[in-house]
Amino acid sequence: MNTSKRLKNKIILITGAARGIGAAIAELFAQEGGIVIVTDILDKQGQIIAKKIGEQAVYHHLDVRDEKNWETVFQMINKKYRRLDVLVNNAGVTGFDIAGSLHDPEHLSLDSWQEVHDVNLKGTVLGCKYAIVTMKKLGGSIINISSRSGIVGIPRAAAYASSKAAIRNHTKTVALYCAEEGYNIRCNSIHPAAILTPMWDAMLGEGEERAKMIAQIGKDIPLKKMGEPIDVAYAAVYLASDESKYITGSEFNIDGGILAGSAATPK
Repeated sequence: MNTSKRLKNKIILITGAARGIGAAIAELFAQEGGIVIVTDILDKQGQIIAKKIGEQAVYHHLDVRDEKNWETVFQMINKKYRRLDVLVNNAGVTGFDIAGSLHDPEHLSLDSWQEVHDVNLKGTVLGCKYAIVTMKKLGGSIINISSRSGIVGIPRAAAYASSKAAIRNHTKTVALYCAEEGYNIRCNSIHPAAILTPMWDAMLGEGEERAKMIAQIGKDIPLKKMGEPIDVAYAAVYLASDESKYITGSEFNIDGGILAGSAATPK
């Protein structure tokens, strides 16, 4: 791959970076010259990713639901780096792995609903809060990972869909607030759909059944296949780089064309 070091020496914090989309973003950002702070609650996996990346990465534990965790991480950033150029709010859960939990509007568990929102929405809100404080002197880019589910209704994923919709809206609020305050901080959202990550494991099953499910989902996508984490990472690099200096409050769909038409599949 031809890398032009589009993120050379940028200080970057990525949440939920131990696997899936977050790990792909971390690896590509480092290839593009960024100094990457990999964070997650999956400490062992996060350390493996940071070690794989090499000297341009460091791992820190961060539970995005816990404001004290955010304070600790930003104290480290301000002391060690004295700035933050890019924040990627990627940490997220569907809630489908919570035993016995239903997610349709009629039968949903309020505890499960709250847990999904605590990770997805609260985590993003706290990330934006602390990033703004640190970025406002020198500017920066905040990238919030929302979802196709934040744009259309998802009948049996009410908590996930509403949390991602709130992230979509909060992104625009942050963008306008920073512009109004005269901060050189851009804030944009990415909306992946049908990206094959561990988040899908609970829905896809294993073995032959998994392969059949993946093929079936692909039939309903205009490009006839599920996407890969790197597809999201490519968009994130653009938003993190100075090439997107005039873009804020925007949303980028990485979905193989799903939202281009009237159908809402895959379910």
